[in-house]
Amino acid sequence: MSMTRRHSDLRARVPGLLGFDHVGIAVPDLDAAITFYRDLLGLHVIHREENLDQQVAEAMLSTRENGLLGSQLQLVMPLAEDSVLNRFLMRRGAGLHHVAYAVSDVRSASTILRHCGVRVLYDAPRAGTRGSQINFVHPKDTGGVLLELVEHAAADPHNG
Repeated sequence: MSMTRRHSDLRARVPGLLGFDHVGIAVPDLDAAITFYRDLLGLHVIHREENLDQQVAEAMLSTRENGLLGSQLQLVMPLAEDSVLNRFLMRRGAGLHHVAYAVSDVRSASTILRHCGVRVLYDAPRAGTRGSQINFVHPKDTGGVLLELVEHAAADPHNG
């Protein structure tokens, strides 16, 4: 079945799909990537952390629109040679890693997607940036793009 017919109108099927959240870029050197996006493109680092569960160091960058946060870019660098992200970099090199969508309930969204025959990578949500809960949708079910589902923590100042 085609991706279009099989997954038409997932917004209606996945209640709580809030919309686009960020684009994730895999990088071999986080500091060099931050320098490029900050100094040449004018993005602002709004958050940086190490996510040991995902074995990545990450930075969230954003445009500024009238003093408010704008579009967000997540730079992710592997922390371990045996990590999934390092294997991605070795196979494909630096570049687009995932596209993330905000959802109100990642567990429910994952269950509904599974029910629709879509492969979700984790049985239960995992820890993401700034205390969020995340899951990923397999790229073989999305036309080749790894999708991330993000449920922001209530206390996250960038939520909403």
